[in-house]
Amino acid sequence: MQKILIANRGEIALRIMRSAREMGIKTVAIFSEADRNALFVRYADEAVCVGPPPSSQSYLQGDKIIAICKELGVDGIHPGYGFLSENADFARKVRAAGLIFIGPSPESMDLMGDKLSAKATAKKFNVPMIPGSEGAISDVKEAIKIAREIGFPLLIKASAGGGGKGMRLVEHEKDVEEQMKMAVSEAISAFGNGAVFIERYASGPRHIEIQLLADNHGNCVYLFERECSIQRRHQKLIEEAPSSVLSPQLREQMGKCAVDVAKACNYSGAGTVEFLLDDQLNFYFLEMNTRLQVEHPVSELITGLDLVKEQLKVARNEKLSFTQADLHINGHAIEVRVCAEDPTNNFLPDIGKLVVYKTPSGPGVRVDDSFEEGMDIPIYYDPMISKLIVHGKDRTEAIAKMIRAIDDYKIVGVETTLDFCKFVMKHNAFISGKFDTGFIGKHFKPEMLSVPNQELEEVAALSSALIFDKKATKNEVFEVSAVKKSKWKENRLN
Repeated sequence: MQKILIANRGEIALRIMRSAREMGIKTVAIFSEADRNALFVRYADEAVCVGPPPSSQSYLQGDKIIAICKELGVDGIHPGYGFLSENADFARKVRAAGLIFIGPSPESMDLMGDKLSAKATAKKFNVPMIPGSEGAISDVKEAIKIAREIGFPLLIKASAGGGGKGMRLVEHEKDVEEQMKMAVSEAISAFGNGAVFIERYASGPRHIEIQLLADNHGNCVYLFERECSIQRRHQKLIEEAPSSVLSPQLREQMGKCAVDVAKACNYSGAGTVEFLLDDQLNFYFLEMNTRLQVEHPVSELITGLDLVKEQLKVARNEKLSFTQADLHINGHAIEVRVCAEDPTNNFLPDIGKLVVYKTPSGPGVRVDDSFEEGMDIPIYYDPMISKLIVHGKDRTEAIAKMIRAIDDYKIVGVETTLDFCKFVMKHNAFISGKFDTGFIGKHFKPEMLSVPNQELEEVAALSSALIFDKKATKNEVFEVSAVKKSKWKENRLN
């Protein structure tokens, strides 16, 4: 495999290209018109514009992407995450075109891509399941009957769902019909599949996932777990490895179950099995993600492995060069997603120009991004600006390092989640490890991040003074404002 095309954009495209370059593999970037000046486009050995900004007209144009591969003599396609990464039909077309799909087989993706078929597959290996319906539910009366049997609260979930879409929490029987209709409607809109099912809502749930690696020769290992319980709208914001609540025995038990799920679908490559852990430390299978995860860097930092390189080796039909016994947890890693969102306004996405953009650095600090100062945050894609990841000798050091890194991260021009992430790092519930997926609802209120009026007046006065100072440059105005704003945030969160 001498040349690969990355069918993705942004930080993950750049991250894949860097590993490929270290392995001597040439890379081809595809980009939309909105990403013409992006860093990943400049970094690639070759780059081709694939269409207008909307992803449906660019990054989701599978046939066009395959045609580009043939024209440029590409050997394989790495889909990253999102877009076409879990599209089994696209994987089949890639294979039919004589190209390598750097990921699992389309057959594995079919089995695990639908939550109901994934549950049925995992159940054959006695993997623990949350009580709920055996299959899709379309009749409201049947749904109410099952709801009475498993009890409230419960979840109505889209079979083809992901990212919290098509998911509804129901606390009372009278709400089942309305919430079921809303879940079906949202599922049809988001996935073109209105199938939903019901499962019990676990008390005090934590989101724990197991990272897997499997080759084409029957070898499969787990790279321990990631704790992903700090979420908004069922979407992750902060991840860490390892979890603060898993014992070595429970970790091994969950890891072996994850491996069983992978073997049940003849999996190869990098994948993740997600579990729900209740307040009694009982775990239940949720789903399998048949791709690289956004939060994969924390697993890399505690194991010393490069997951992209391992994916490429598996795609070249190489055997895993290590066994489960060779893997050990080294220290602690935390990742925060730096998103262009306003935590004081229900985490709504924000757009604008990165007037000031300065990333943190230092021992144990990693930033995966694809932006630089002066660039615009496009409105067409996910609002994530970067992933800020730290590694320490233990969890206490990792938390302290993350707080320092957040303080050193300077972004002016858009609202971001950095303030919220620092709030979490300093909260007693997070520090003690006593938290679950309801952290935001239990512990966070938007006004906790609000800037006092007196401080707003002070920055306005300072900026005005600089503006009317003929010797002051535009950059100086922004720099002073950024430093001042950063100082307020520090005082407010300390």
